[in-house]
Amino acid sequence: MKNMRFALLAVIGGLVGASPALAEDTIEPILTDDGLYKQEWFLESFLDLAEDIDEAAANGKRFAIMWELKGCPYCKETHFVNFADPKINAYVRENFEILQLNYLGSRLVTDIDGEELEERELREKYGVRFTPSIQFFPESSDEIGGETGQAAETARMAGYFKPDHFIAMFRFIKDKAYEQETFRDYLSAQLGK
Repeated sequence: MKNMRFALLAVIGGLVGASPALAEDTIEPILTDDGLYKQEWFLESFLDLAEDIDEAAANGKRFAIMWELKGCPYCKETHFVNFADPKINAYVRENFEILQLNYLGSRLVTDIDGEELEERELREKYGVRFTPSIQFFPESSDEIGGETGQAAETARMAGYFKPDHFIAMFRFIKDKAYEQETFRDYLSAQLGK
C-alpha cells in the first residue's frame, strides 16, 4: 500500500512538474470567424491554386489543401492533438504550405485550370467527401499538366489520421516516397522500425 501511494505521488508530482513545460510546448489553434480552427502559420493567399503551388515550391515547400467543416470533431482533433504536438507542427510548418478551405465555403478560388469556383463547388469538383481531408499536390503547377482535382493531387489524407500516421503521411510526401511505394507500404516500414 505504501509503495502504491508513493507511486501515485510520484506520478502526480511528475504531472504537476511537467505541466508548465507542456503548456509552453503546446501550440494553440485560432478559432476563425467562420467557426474553423486554424494554425497561425497557415497560408494566406489570393486563392489561386497554381500560384500557391508555385510559391510554395519557390519557398522550398510542398503545397497542400486542408478541407475543414465547422463543428467537425475530427477537424478540431487535428488541431488540438496533431498540430498541438510541437514536433509535428514544426515539421509540417517547415516543409509545407497549407491552404485551409471550408467544405461549405463560398470564397472564390481559382482552380489550377483557371476555372473560378466557390470553395464548396471546388470541393465537389475535387471529390472531397470527408473532413478533415488534406490534398497534397506536385512540386510545381507545370507537373500537373492541366489536370485538376484528384488527377492533379499526389496523395490525399481523407479523414482523421492519428499523430503517428499523420506525420508519416507528410514525410511520405516530403520524401517523394509515393514515387516508389504506396502509403500503406511506407507506413508499415516506418512504424515497423
